[in-house]
Amino acid sequence: MDLSTAVMNLSALAQESRLQIFRLLVEHGSEGLCVGDIGEALDIAPATLSFHLKELCQSGLIIANRKSRHIYYAADFEAMNTLVEYLTENCCGGVSCSPKPKGKRK
Repeated sequence: MDLSTAVMNLSALAQESRLQIFRLLVEHGSEGLCVGDIGEALDIAPATLSFHLKELCQSGLIIANRKSRHIYYAADFEAMNTLVEYLTENCCGGVSCSPKPKGKRK
């Protein structure tokens, strides 16, 4: 992954509704969800949802599949894993960085 692709992916996720959409789609696996179910689950108006789905598709983090008259969106797990690998490829300079138990996060 190159820097510009990472920035594009992170920019797409740097908005509350798009991050919620992406996380919801990750929960539903490769089957994904149809547009109506996404909007209902997150209480997002259709026009707004369409805009956010377009942004996520253009970033390459989700994919759209037409099934009959419905469009289903699903997380692109390969793209997601590539982004995570890019973010962690030089993690801790080769030294183990397993998180140490801490108190609860707020």
